[in-house]
Amino acid sequence: MKAIVVSDQAAGTAGMTLTERPEPPAAINDVIVQIHAAGFVPTETEWPSTWTDRAGRDKTPSILGHELAGVVTALGYGTTGLSVGQRVFGLADWHRDGTLAEYVAIEARNLAPLPGDVDFTVGASLPISGLTAWQGLFQHGRLQSGQTVLAHGAAGAVGTMVTQLAREAGAYVIGTGRAADREKALDFGAHEFVDLENDSLKDVGDVDLVFDVIGGEVQKRSAALIKAGGTLVSVVGPVEARPADGLAVDFVVEADRAELGEIVQRVRDGRLRTNIDDVASLDDAVGALNPTTRRNGKTVIRIRP
Repeated sequence: MKAIVVSDQAAGTAGMTLTERPEPPAAINDVIVQIHAAGFVPTETEWPSTWTDRAGRDKTPSILGHELAGVVTALGYGTTGLSVGQRVFGLADWHRDGTLAEYVAIEARNLAPLPGDVDFTVGASLPISGLTAWQGLFQHGRLQSGQTVLAHGAAGAVGTMVTQLAREAGAYVIGTGRAADREKALDFGAHEFVDLENDSLKDVGDVDLVFDVIGGEVQKRSAALIKAGGTLVSVVGPVEARPADGLAVDFVVEADRAELGEIVQRVRDGRLRTNIDDVASLDDAVGALNPTTRRNGKTVIRIRP
């Protein structure tokens, strides 16, 4: 099968190649999915799990990508809850070969049914961005109606999900980003927008929850804004700045079938829009995943036309 692989950690995304790899077998509790579309996170080549297995052993050449939408073609021994021919989407295990390929072996529990009225491209754009936003807001941030959320990177793939889900939950959302991001952030539901390059972050006032996708100095300034009992949620590694009288949480997103179902139902209802910036074929994936301009949304690779 065709797949996008990396073998040289120092080369990063520039070291991607399109090559032939063996089709994966289905282990116990696995399914084989014929992939129709796959998502990609630009920082994947910086993750240790891209290069080593759980025991720390080199696993290259590694197939990139962890988001997928496709059709189940085979079931491993003992697999339940899914059937051959079923449309699915989900999040592949970090330490296993990924989804920028024609087929993937994946644990059934990491997948959710993809309704027939949701396109494979849309389905592949949802797992990481949607689950990250959902888990950060509701599981780790314990968001309640009436609270104020400061959403960094509000025009990006995760930020647009954070904004929409927080607003639907009854929160007041202040989005941040560059000046050029203002209209997009507001279009996705932010009540206000702060230009991090030209506006003063401290003028925002007190907030209940900061959703941080930036880190560094922005995180430090944001921590000072959090109300007593509030929460700083980070997806950029261990928290460097903690609120004076609140919680600081960093987390790695996890696959969750029920949450994926909640997210895709909102897409079907028109309550949630995905943020896709570019769609490319597998043959053109290497170029699409090494863009020459800044991207503010997901890049999705169509594996099958």
